[in-house]
Amino acid sequence: MTGARGEHQNPDAEFFAQPSHYINRELSFIAFNARVLELARDPNIPLLERMRYLCISSSNLDEFFEIRVAGLQKQLQAGLLGTGPDNLSPAAQLEEIRVRTHQLVGDQYKLLNNELLPALEQCDIVFPAPDEWSEPMQQWASQFFEQELLPVLSPLGLAPSHPFPQLTNKSLNFIVSLKGKDAFGREATMAVVRAPRSLPRIIPVPAELSNGRNVFVLLSSMIQQNMALLFAGLKTQGVYQFRVTRNSDLYLADDDVADLRLALQDELNAREYGQAVRLETGADCPPEIIQYLLKEFNLKEQDCYLCHGPVNLDRLQSLPEMIDRPDLKFPPQTFSGPAEHAGGAEIFSELRRRDVLLHYPYQSSASVVSLLRAASTDPNVLAIKQTLYRTGANSEYVEALLAAAHNGKDVTVIIELRARFDEKANITLASKLQHAGVQVVYGVVGIKTHAKLLLIVRREGERLARYAHIGTGNYHTGTARAYTDMNLLTSNEAITVDVQNVFNQLTGLGKVASMNELLHAPFTMHRKVVSQIRKQTRRAKDGQPACIKARMNSLNEPLIIQALYEASHAGVEVLLLVRGICSLRPGVRGLSENIRVFSVLGRFLEHARVYAFGPSGEETVYLSSADWMPRNMFHRVEVAVPVRDKALRDRIVRESLDYYFKDDLFSWELNGNGDYHRREPVGKGFSAQRKLLQQANTNEFITGKRTKPGKKSRK
Repeated sequence: MTGARGEHQNPDAEFFAQPSHYINRELSFIAFNARVLELARDPNIPLLERMRYLCISSSNLDEFFEIRVAGLQKQLQAGLLGTGPDNLSPAAQLEEIRVRTHQLVGDQYKLLNNELLPALEQCDIVFPAPDEWSEPMQQWASQFFEQELLPVLSPLGLAPSHPFPQLTNKSLNFIVSLKGKDAFGREATMAVVRAPRSLPRIIPVPAELSNGRNVFVLLSSMIQQNMALLFAGLKTQGVYQFRVTRNSDLYLADDDVADLRLALQDELNAREYGQAVRLETGADCPPEIIQYLLKEFNLKEQDCYLCHGPVNLDRLQSLPEMIDRPDLKFPPQTFSGPAEHAGGAEIFSELRRRDVLLHYPYQSSASVVSLLRAASTDPNVLAIKQTLYRTGANSEYVEALLAAAHNGKDVTVIIELRARFDEKANITLASKLQHAGVQVVYGVVGIKTHAKLLLIVRREGERLARYAHIGTGNYHTGTARAYTDMNLLTSNEAITVDVQNVFNQLTGLGKVASMNELLHAPFTMHRKVVSQIRKQTRRAKDGQPACIKARMNSLNEPLIIQALYEASHAGVEVLLLVRGICSLRPGVRGLSENIRVFSVLGRFLEHARVYAFGPSGEETVYLSSADWMPRNMFHRVEVAVPVRDKALRDRIVRESLDYYFKDDLFSWELNGNGDYHRREPVGKGFSAQRKLLQQANTNEFITGKRTKPGKKSRK
């Protein structure tokens, strides 16, 4: 890359901040979801995994409407103008979103009907339409409906005494057109039937009716075919599936919250019935019924999405688990920790000798669980402190914390109750821990605790030693097998004192002590990230080698983007891996011609946040829980930890950055127009995830050298 500055020799800050230099956040997300859908098209990916990607693109879109579109609609109702660096008004954003999402939904169903279902049928996995059911299959379907479905369905005839029901968010429903007199002599016209969430969305047909194939019936087809049984004496003229997506964000007036837990419980009760933001109907639904539904939900015609198949595509995600076809799935993979890694109490002596780096999912999270379990029973361990954001059901981390409390350890847990869509589970978790004697803190109202921290305090002779784990992902053994994350285990005094100070600030709410090593949001992280970028800018202006490499889930913080533009203009090579939303425009002459932005998707969800500042071999490297977004920098408690050990630092750059910049099989590059183009493979091509899987199989990972003493800590 060159340092050419184009026609703008000495641009000022106003030039870098022009709205045209930013890609809209919401439109960037839709582009990301289109990339997910492209994986569902990829014939080189196993067929059932392609189906999974289709479902993921659907569930992503659901959440996008529940949160982002709902938020824009509220802005529009409030009369707000453009609020982002691109300065697009809410009305303009909503209009462009509708155009692009209608196209995306159309693409989803074309892919399902024209490619995936025919390909599944060739593999003897069949979803026959009702008009293709054999006589024995029809008899089985009727019997199944009467025995398994009919008892839990509750038809609701619409009449003055039966107004349109309040339907929950994203529930599967049917609107039924009726003709005839009801039991009370009145003319029946219409009814609504709700499908409870307890019902399976995919129903396997018995083997004796399947002729050796895997045959399935969709719940929607089963109900539609047998709907007449719910309306004795009436004629069902039409049965049409639909569902409504509602605003699912939680709104808490921070100044009025006396008890965050109680306030959240009240909000959760209302979430299922928030304002409607989208209507989905079967493509066969008549226009007059669509208009009727739109009126009931107070939506406009452009808010209706026609579905040429099941309206709840996400529910097809259970299909791979229902079929024993390893040839149609990713090969099974067993991940383990470093071969020489200690277990039990020996892990403490190992961490006194060196830092340990774990790269999920290529290395197991069992090492971190082992550390926590060892701490829970070690008589020398006095205290354990941990942040929990998402844990999953039957968490091994939670069980170890409960055991520690039972064994008399002082256990403090910071639970972020507002982890989106995990709020209810986290409230239940908080109660469970409190009943066991764990000191539970909910964090700070208005500031989410998103940092991934574990601190263990242990008496060793005449001193108290600290051990810490700092990660880029949650304490969740399930996602540790599916998400890529980097994790540092250390006894470095400067770092562990910093971690201790973060916990003290979260529990005591006092001003945090100055950090020795950690970058700490919402206090110092933004300023220090911008400072590191500007340091590289000065190096380039002085004619020295300068480079910035970073990866994250999303990038849209305006001042960081401006600093990156300035660095590019000065000649700094900037290489970015941004999985999802990216508001920066790369490759624009005079602005960002030295910036390249890639997005890598694949078998595992790319989740690590890594920042590397400096030329090759001299990088200052951080692992972090934070994306470069305003919410992470200013509205969340986040940390970034520097990795000082050169072997580990080099490994992070190689495995988490350079492999990915080399990837040309599952990588897309962003251009200045906001378009992504899939990279063309050279020869057989290179996949970062495949390379890391190969390393995992051959145990090629380096675990680190002796921990170097940190600088003197500030206590």
